[in-house]
Amino acid sequence: MARKVLSLLLPLLLAAVGLAGLLLLCIPTRDVREPPALKYGIVLDAGSSHTSMFIYKWPADKENDTGIVGQHSSCNVHGGGISSYADNPSGAGQSLVKCLDQALRDVPKERHVGTPLYLGATAGMRLLNLTSPEASANVLAAVTQTLTQYPFDFRGARILSGQEEGVFGWVTANYLLENFIKYGWVGRWFRPRKGMLGAMDLGGASTQITFETASPAEDPANEVQLRLYGQHYRVYTHSFLCYGTDQVLKRLLAGALQTHSSHPCWPRGYFTQVQLQDVYGSPCTAAQRPPTFNSSAKVSVSGSSDPALCRSLVLRLFNFSSCGFSRCSFNGIFQPPVAGNFIAFSAFFYTMDFLTTVMGLPVATLRQLEAAVVTICNQTWSEVAAALCSLGGHPCCPLEASHPGPGAGCHPELTPLLPEGKALPEGALILRLASVFLGPVTWSAARVARARVCVCVCVCVCRGPACSRPPLPVGPRPPSGPGPTVSHLRPSCRLGRRGRGPTCPTTAPRPRSCSSC
Repeated sequence: MARKVLSLLLPLLLAAVGLAGLLLLCIPTRDVREPPALKYGIVLDAGSSHTSMFIYKWPADKENDTGIVGQHSSCNVHGGGISSYADNPSGAGQSLVKCLDQALRDVPKERHVGTPLYLGATAGMRLLNLTSPEASANVLAAVTQTLTQYPFDFRGARILSGQEEGVFGWVTANYLLENFIKYGWVGRWFRPRKGMLGAMDLGGASTQITFETASPAEDPANEVQLRLYGQHYRVYTHSFLCYGTDQVLKRLLAGALQTHSSHPCWPRGYFTQVQLQDVYGSPCTAAQRPPTFNSSAKVSVSGSSDPALCRSLVLRLFNFSSCGFSRCSFNGIFQPPVAGNFIAFSAFFYTMDFLTTVMGLPVATLRQLEAAVVTICNQTWSEVAAALCSLGGHPCCPLEASHPGPGAGCHPELTPLLPEGKALPEGALILRLASVFLGPVTWSAARVARARVCVCVCVCVCRGPACSRPPLPVGPRPPSGPGPTVSHLRPSCRLGRRGRGPTCPTTAPRPRSCSSC
């Protein structure tokens, strides 16, 4: 009996296998394709004031030859930017070790060899390269030596041009806002029918403006043509070296030392010791440098809270006297007419966020911003410090909650954490940049957000009360009356320390009303 059953079972099994084979031959390959494997990439953003590491991941396949990228994790490098290690190049490489060790853990071991690793330095290194090409080369060599010790696919460490920095910021902002491509509810990628946003990036040593334009640029150096997700884009971009916040503050301080007995952009009641080498050691202050000075000498500088004189100092930074093109922004730099909306980020956000969240001043329009600058510039050091202490937990504030004083006993080394000489002239600088760059475009068309480079795993733009919010604000407070809709980029991100950039959790929670996550 068993022999008879086996004799029948064998032909049945062969028939089943043959039928399965026929079915597999009839099914298109695309219908049984396995999910693509993930690839990883590591980017070190070496800015003028600090370096950040970002690990990205994307499916191995691409959409029209452009990857759909998400952030896997990030790490903020301790210390200053790599340009600050000009006198100690090996320290620049050593400063990256902690974050690179994290990358070893965050990227799957089997993916290490195929993971590209890049380092791009921006305006801080561009300035160092101007003053000392040898020191710049030594820093890059030290960084390269460290990076090549890791098992990743090192693709180079180099200084980005201002043009590249501007374009990369524009691409990042529009990618985060899903202006290039969007993932729909039906599970497919599609191109939204909306225009690109212009980008204004205010860094530590330079500022960039970038936007799409229909006509060719009169100056070819200001035009870049891109192909992304199967589409062509003609983009105008320019980077203004020495117009980042750190360098502008040095130039304003140099101007104050030349023409005033005090600093009109600093609040009354604030004073500090300034080493002349810190002021005149930058190429950005070369035109203001005295013929002879003792670089190790220190001078005492106090604030005078004078909005009119502060504005005059800022205006001296901009030259409108000549233009060799049909139209210019300033300093003889060609700029075509602007149109559409803009998004402003980096130090634009930090300053505007301080004015709104700390000082409680509305800045939804250019007129409101101008009024806010005058208001804060009229305040004393005690008033400004008291506003910051009201947030709690600041090292310059008294430890006892029952004594919410203005932080008058703050140690001098901690004062740079406060906005003493930063938010005041920066507000005036932003006011001038907005007027020059945008011209007739109203300030309400420029949305201020922290968009630069913290691309969380879940990226979306939320509007309205239905969106989940982080515990601390990531954008300006919505105006009480009519005004622009405030975009809160990356609801999963937390507000980082001022000047250090945002910090993102490794795993981002899903916002309730964002379909793209």
